[in-house]
Amino acid sequence: MTIEALRTPEERFAMLPGLPYSPSYIEDLPGYEGLRFAYLDEGPKDAEVTFLCLHGEPTWSYLYRKMLPVFTSAGHRVIAPDLFGFGRSDKPVDDATYTFDFHRNSLLRFVERLDLTNIALVCQDWGGILGLTLPVDMQPRFSRMLIMNTALPVGEPVSPGFGAWKGFAANAPDIPVAGLVATDAKGDFNLMDALAYDAPFPDIRYKAGVRRFPALVQVAPGMDGIDHSLRSRAYFTEKWTGESFMALGERDAVLGAAVMEELRSVIRGCPPMLVVPEAGHFVQEYGEPVALAALEHFGIA
Repeated sequence: MTIEALRTPEERFAMLPGLPYSPSYIEDLPGYEGLRFAYLDEGPKDAEVTFLCLHGEPTWSYLYRKMLPVFTSAGHRVIAPDLFGFGRSDKPVDDATYTFDFHRNSLLRFVERLDLTNIALVCQDWGGILGLTLPVDMQPRFSRMLIMNTALPVGEPVSPGFGAWKGFAANAPDIPVAGLVATDAKGDFNLMDALAYDAPFPDIRYKAGVRRFPALVQVAPGMDGIDHSLRSRAYFTEKWTGESFMALGERDAVLGAAVMEELRSVIRGCPPMLVVPEAGHFVQEYGEPVALAALEHFGIA
């Protein structure tokens, strides 16, 4: 079945001084033939450790611009994909195309295609809601996790803040991507950053994936993906033997301290969180010290 999709013109990404890397593309991902999947691939291909950096709503791999060079400078490989509907990846136009398994299966096939091993999963927001369900089905491939402001929902409300965000997203005629990140990030967020976050979306037709994500978070019984979250929680509690590191953007009202502490409680051997007081939901905007701390914790700095 052919999936109708839009492709963001390359010129939209022409002026990105904060992300001086060339993308790679896959156009025949099994089950997604005809759709182009974009990702960054930096650092030595034969590095011992590969950092798999997964973005969430409503961002793309640009979110990792402050962490990526920290990892590569330490000699590691970094893979940062753009989920379908985001970044340089193709954007199906039908909201209904975007399901939990549509995204999760694309990541499974992507990891298999690149044959990634000794993976350090780096995730936040939907990058974690999806990414944290991968190790249970790819156990030999994952050895470390760096987790930031995310959750493994199992059919119950996540937080009052998420309820407010979901309501806003459902009723907004157009979700202001750059405005959301700028309001949350503060700090040294600048005009070029705003242009970069808006770059994937020339107009509202390109935002089906952005519109869809808030409604897919598993906050009610029977929602797609709950089974994967439950299996993953059991795996992390009973069988996970890898290393874990968590960083909390303390200003986050959506997936903040209470949500992260609950998640930490189900991950075997996970130490107390690194708290970043100035950071909000998009912790990666303060990512350099987080990346350095994670490397030190893992003993691979």
